[in-house]
Amino acid sequence: MSSMASAVYQFTAKRIEQLAARPDPAARAALAELRRGVGRKPGELPRLWGEFLDGMPEEMYSISGTPSRAEWAVYTALTLYALHQQSKDLHTENMNRPDVSFGRACAGLVKNEDDRERIWKRLYLVCTSGDMQELGYRMRGLIQLLRNEGIGLDYPSLAADLYRFQSPEGADAVRLKWGQDFYKKQPTNDQKEDSQ
Repeated sequence: MSSMASAVYQFTAKRIEQLAARPDPAARAALAELRRGVGRKPGELPRLWGEFLDGMPEEMYSISGTPSRAEWAVYTALTLYALHQQSKDLHTENMNRPDVSFGRACAGLVKNEDDRERIWKRLYLVCTSGDMQELGYRMRGLIQLLRNEGIGLDYPSLAADLYRFQSPEGADAVRLKWGQDFYKKQPTNDQKEDSQ
């Protein structure tokens, strides 16, 4: 992982921890605000600036007036996390789950072959998005399905993936990783018990 992707990971993890540490009404209000940003550009909604920019290392800031790759990655991950967390208790049902990649979480939605095709098509649309705004918009549907099934995912890792996704060589690596994780055989309950 590049140093900037690692910084994006660490900053996103810190922001999620800070959200969870807020008193319940304040956390719910912040998550509701963040949900309004799904599928939009970083900076478009001034009410969200503090939620994704406060404490962000300055090397992540844009100097061109258009969002930087780091700003896009953090913003997209946090807004999708807020959507995923909707109607869930932040303290007992946190949808940020370490070590569950986006591809693996999507694989958890597959219960039969019809599901596999349906979920694969949605994942394909995410992976072929033309820009970050489109990607965030297309991820929204999968995140809603994950929320409905109670399947969490690792949002700091997602942010790092989204940072890498914005470069041509990084996008190919992220797509491959998501595809591998989607098709990787998941251990059965018997296999999990045997390994303990």
